[in-house]
Amino acid sequence: MIKEEQQLDELIAGCKIGNGNAQEKLYRHFYRVMINLCLRYTKNDMDAMDALNTGFYKVFKNIQWYDPEKASLYTWIRTIVINSCLDLGRSKATIIQPSELKDAAAAEIEPEVISKLSAAHLLEIVRLLPQATQAVFNLYIMEGYSHKEIAGLLKISEGTSKWHLSDARKKLQTMLNKEQY
Repeated sequence: MIKEEQQLDELIAGCKIGNGNAQEKLYRHFYRVMINLCLRYTKNDMDAMDALNTGFYKVFKNIQWYDPEKASLYTWIRTIVINSCLDLGRSKATIIQPSELKDAAAAEIEPEVISKLSAAHLLEIVRLLPQATQAVFNLYIMEGYSHKEIAGLLKISEGTSKWHLSDARKKLQTMLNKEQY
């Protein structure tokens, strides 16, 4: 573990001076986990690659501001990549502001239905959600953000965030139940 930390420190130092080899190695080191993250937030593979590359451009442009005392490199890069995904989503679609916000009951999805799904298939289903609803679902369910944090990130109200999560649950429940029959 210490050796990996030293290697990352060397890559960070190389990236800070604009070393292309260090940038490529850092990109490759985090590629798999970050592209999977992007795939959860985007509608297609091209958008995922676009968000990933934009995120890493921001990483390399701002690497001098990275502070290991505040967060791990993984966490810092993850935050930048998530924000790149959200920016891409905002540029492609507007966030729906529902006229009436209600807390809906949690969706009931049978455990055996979920156990039969592959991760890739579940990703396909989540990608069918509207962009804003998909973003809220991922931030809340997959990343563990609170509705207050989501509201700040997406520039919406907490109530709108709750509505999108409720809408996501309803739509996912409907899609999964259709597949079951």
